[in-house]
Amino acid sequence: MSNFPPYSLLELASVREGDSVGATLANSVAYAQHAEHLGFKRFWLAEHHNMEGISSSATSVLIGHIAGKTRYIRVGSGGVMLPNHPPLVIAEQFGTLESLYPGRIDLGLGRAPGTDPITARALRRDGLGAEQFPEDVAKLQALLGPLQPGQAVKAIPGAGTHVPIWLLGSSIYSAQLAAMRGLPYAFAGHFAPRLYREALKVYRDNFRPSEQLKQPYAILAVPAVPADSMDEAKHLATTSYQRILALFRGQPLWMKAPVASMDGLWNAGEQAAVKDFLALQLLGDSETIRTQINELLASVTVDELMFTVDIHDPEKRRHALDILKETRS
Repeated sequence: MSNFPPYSLLELASVREGDSVGATLANSVAYAQHAEHLGFKRFWLAEHHNMEGISSSATSVLIGHIAGKTRYIRVGSGGVMLPNHPPLVIAEQFGTLESLYPGRIDLGLGRAPGTDPITARALRRDGLGAEQFPEDVAKLQALLGPLQPGQAVKAIPGAGTHVPIWLLGSSIYSAQLAAMRGLPYAFAGHFAPRLYREALKVYRDNFRPSEQLKQPYAILAVPAVPADSMDEAKHLATTSYQRILALFRGQPLWMKAPVASMDGLWNAGEQAAVKDFLALQLLGDSETIRTQINELLASVTVDELMFTVDIHDPEKRRHALDILKETRS
């Protein structure tokens, strides 16, 4: 066995072009079940809104569905975008999930809306949004903690469940807040690779122990395209290139089939921007990816790696997890 940290997965429930949401979610279940079979530690779902091609908007509903179709893998949010929701509602939702699936639920929190400003307003959360994130985190911690004498507002279910709260981020801000609060931290290297070393160092250097966590614990999320050969991996990776290109152009984010070449689909500037976005992407067969992970871990201290695997064919996507497991042997 390697000395690599545990492996986990981040899922967007991406809809293949021409496919249905129902088929997409069935594939997500099969993907989670295969990850559990292979010994992956956790399976997180991301909250996004008003994005054609992403079907994880009702995040807590999907977490319950995945948890109900698996037995022991941890299932959670990567993350719930807290500016969109009153803390009480999230405490009740995740308190219910924890009551249904004890010891298996994670509550990862982000401070971005996960959507555009018009949709953020349509979600009807009055207030300051991201500016009140620290206060909302504190409210959520209190609501999931033990009931206090005279407590007027209670999360039922929720109170006393102590669902583990994680802070997610793509900048230094959440790293500082997670360190100050003594919470575990996950850095979004799958879409914001620039600051990962700095953010993770700030988190470790400034960590203060808490009731939830005595030592710092950090996850780094990275994109991965594992395949049986480098040539196949390069071919399969064109799915993620088309996806990020569509994101930059403000187009729907349907998961498209891989193409023989990206020539003619992007210009030089777009190609550079997509590759920069995916700067931490792991690509190749198991031996190549093992080497890439070793190089990554030589530059940063992390307690867990969380992969996003953008592969069009569901069977090849599940097989990619077999290849990731091989990197640990």
